[in-house]
Amino acid sequence: MNRIDQKFIELKKAKKAGFIPYVTAGDPDPKTSERIILALANAGADVIEVGIPFSDPLADGPIIQAAMQRALEAGMTVGKTLSLIAHVRAQTQTPIVLFSYLNPILKYGMKRFANDAAAAGADGVLALDMPPEESAEYVRIMKKHGLSTVFLVAPTSTDARVRRIARLSSGFIYCVSRTGVTGLTKGKFDEVERTVARIREHSAAPVAVGFGVSHRDDVRQIGRLADAVVVGSAIVRTAAEHRDDPVPHIQRFVKGLIHEKK
Repeated sequence: MNRIDQKFIELKKAKKAGFIPYVTAGDPDPKTSERIILALANAGADVIEVGIPFSDPLADGPIIQAAMQRALEAGMTVGKTLSLIAHVRAQTQTPIVLFSYLNPILKYGMKRFANDAAAAGADGVLALDMPPEESAEYVRIMKKHGLSTVFLVAPTSTDARVRRIARLSSGFIYCVSRTGVTGLTKGKFDEVERTVARIREHSAAPVAVGFGVSHRDDVRQIGRLADAVVVGSAIVRTAAEHRDDPVPHIQRFVKGLIHEKK
């Protein structure tokens, strides 16, 4: 069984929402990036999203855009990202989802990418700008290699698109909390409950909510509505603010988000 599926079964039995942090591979450098990913696993992450650096990340806000630029300047590539995943996988069984734009996957070669990602120990792929209407071959290739295919549902998605995404998705469905790009907000999640309910009308798959989640209250609020909560920009910002040694600061921040205060 795919590690993502197993994790959500465990979370359901425990009656708790999962925590899914996002980081950019190679930010601020490959060795530190590996330490950060392992620190997230040790801090209690249920699934980890690892972003493949790309020069034109249009759906991401300035914090993750800057992280991708730092990673590219550090020499990170698709191949090096997959090598990083292999190193991490040798040290943890925490499920890993590769977060990518379509261009790097196509340039690397879709079949080669699926094969190498699976061999490295990745469990799923979220191709951010993959149109569901054009994704049949992509889904077939990824699933052939045992990789879950995660798709995004936005508040503006039509019912027809939600139904299509429900058919194509595996692992979990990523619910975008609001319109716009990734980044920090002040806890405005008015559309989340409605969007999650629309997804559940068409799919029994777990639903993870992300975009703009940055505070403990956000995590608790969304955790009552969805099966998992995704936090990205706030973690990436913490790494950028403590570039000399971001690991202890990230661990402290993540534990503060997900563990009850005593």
